[in-house]
Amino acid sequence: MTWWDELVSNRVVQEMLPEATVETLLMVAVSSLLTLALGLPLGVFLYSTSAGGTTPSRPVNAVVGLVANVVRSLPFLVLMIALLPFTRFVVGTTLQWEAAVVPLTVGAIPFYARLAETAFRDVPDGKIEAARVMGAGQASITVHVLLREALPALVSSFTVTVIALLGYSAMAGVIGAGGLGALAISYGYQRFDTAVMTVCVVLLAVLVILIQLLGDRLARAFDHR
Repeated sequence: MTWWDELVSNRVVQEMLPEATVETLLMVAVSSLLTLALGLPLGVFLYSTSAGGTTPSRPVNAVVGLVANVVRSLPFLVLMIALLPFTRFVVGTTLQWEAAVVPLTVGAIPFYARLAETAFRDVPDGKIEAARVMGAGQASITVHVLLREALPALVSSFTVTVIALLGYSAMAGVIGAGGLGALAISYGYQRFDTAVMTVCVVLLAVLVILIQLLGDRLARAFDHR
């Protein structure tokens, strides 16, 4: 029997791999959307209240920045365990992919917010000042200057964040979150099933490549320079 025959005839690959793949995609998709919805405004806030921002406020920026840095400093496995009570409160369970969305989102929000803050810092000050001279308010500057000018960098940063979430989702399998990570650990590692481990690694690698290609293409499409 060839390695290919062994792979396609593997019961775990046939019966459990499709479900595990869907769970991973759902984990990453939902947590990515929540991270974008919450992390981008946080990035705007961090930039705006920083020393060189549009509405500087050192005390507020220091407090919010400290919280973001503390969350970012925690290893994801530690963060998952620390958030178990909160996860149970939010989704009613600490198992399955729905539960993994909570720590994935909490861990990714400050990560993306800091990347977004950096993207906003690269917007030329002259364009912000020109908008102010023309009478633009804070909201208008944020939407029409900051977000517009930083959009390619924001897309690239989001691509990096989604790929990081994909890696974290594999670790989430340790606490019973399901997905490709759980399948690789339960069958590929603990039961020494090389075929399962190989196919999980290959699928994760393919997903990373596809996400990166899509992100690069979108970033180039939004680059109006």
